[in-house]
Amino acid sequence: MSMLKKPQLVEAVVFFNERGVCKQMLFSEFEAILDGVVGMPEFADRQMNLAYLMINPRLQVRAVVFFYLDFDETGRADTGWNLPLRQLAERAGRGPDLGAGPIRLACRSQCPVSWQQMHLWDPSLNADRNDLALLRDAIKRNSLGLLVEEELPKVLDAERLQVASEDSWYAPPEITKEMAEQLAEKMEKEHRLKTAQLVRQQRLRLSSLSQQNEEAMARVRHDADQSHSALQEQIRTLQHALRQQEEANAGLQAHIDGESERFRSSREEMSLQLRALERHGRTEADILRAQFESELQARVAAAVAEYREQLAIRDVELAYRDQQDAQLQTELNRLRLECEALEGQSGQLMLERLAQLGVVFVVYHPGAGHLTIPLADIARYQDNPQAYAAAKCFVSESQYRQWLLHYQQPTCDATLPNGERCSMPIDRIEAPSRFVAGESNCCPRHRAGGRLRTAG
Repeated sequence: MSMLKKPQLVEAVVFFNERGVCKQMLFSEFEAILDGVVGMPEFADRQMNLAYLMINPRLQVRAVVFFYLDFDETGRADTGWNLPLRQLAERAGRGPDLGAGPIRLACRSQCPVSWQQMHLWDPSLNADRNDLALLRDAIKRNSLGLLVEEELPKVLDAERLQVASEDSWYAPPEITKEMAEQLAEKMEKEHRLKTAQLVRQQRLRLSSLSQQNEEAMARVRHDADQSHSALQEQIRTLQHALRQQEEANAGLQAHIDGESERFRSSREEMSLQLRALERHGRTEADILRAQFESELQARVAAAVAEYREQLAIRDVELAYRDQQDAQLQTELNRLRLECEALEGQSGQLMLERLAQLGVVFVVYHPGAGHLTIPLADIARYQDNPQAYAAAKCFVSESQYRQWLLHYQQPTCDATLPNGERCSMPIDRIEAPSRFVAGESNCCPRHRAGGRLRTAG
């Protein structure tokens, strides 16, 4: 009987929006969109976040590639888009376990091809929104209508069954040393794999948070630059107005000088008239002179008062503009200080945000095991990791360093008469607190010789 063999992996594409997964389709439908056969009017004039998936017959995700795709005003996909999704998925690094072992994951922070990194995006791994968990749940719902392969119990062939002898039917099997070592090795291997997977997840999350922090810093820096440009433009406008006011004041001063010159000319002309009148009579000349002087003084006083009032108004306006210039300069300095403070505190803020999100910093040191480092001890651990591990083992740093050399190479440290090292294998001391220099790192012969020489 011949049966059609179902494909091992199914290719699909998932669309994301602000709320999460918004559309799913098989890869063949996505290729129709890329070829322009089908349009997506709901995504017109937008850049969408998409994910390329490889799904096994049990609806479990095996590979994910997070990428961008642009649509024009009519909802047609970008004709110049050409990203090798299959090759990226096959060459991607290991990611979290979504139910069928670690997946292959390609994103901006984990891209196997560096020049294609700009076309990828990092998924959110926060507690309130985990894009990988959204993908896993969406595929489990099987909205694509995939054929699901049920897991059947394994049936052994009768020829492969073996029956033990009757004398060993009821005797419990003895656990040999080799079985115990194999079991311990298997458990240690599983523990290393789980630890490595947890480290990869935390590194991916740290990379995602670092990318988000850099984007936030870039936005703050962009806003500060825009504010700085606006303030500079306002200062240039005020300086231009100041120059115009100074030019107006210079014009008024020139006008005053012209009026004074005109008054001087009028006075000389009146003086000539007075001298002509003096020849006709002293009395008439005195009357004209008095009238001329009074009229001249009144006109000069009125002109001077008017120009002084205009100059006072200009001085007040100049003082107001100087005050505005000082306030704008103060605001500019404050924004510059805030920007520098944000740049200086970005690293510590990121560590505090990670601690608030529940991220735990775990390191491994021989003798101390896996240590969980509180946020307050991060700086002390960075200064001297071995001193920190020695304190956790309740020994001094020098004793911990000597024990670490013994732990890494458990051989005799004694020096032979020819100047070479003894290097005889000895028992390893597992705990730093039980290590005694000169005893624990020497073979029995040199320990005994050391005691004899001390006694003599």
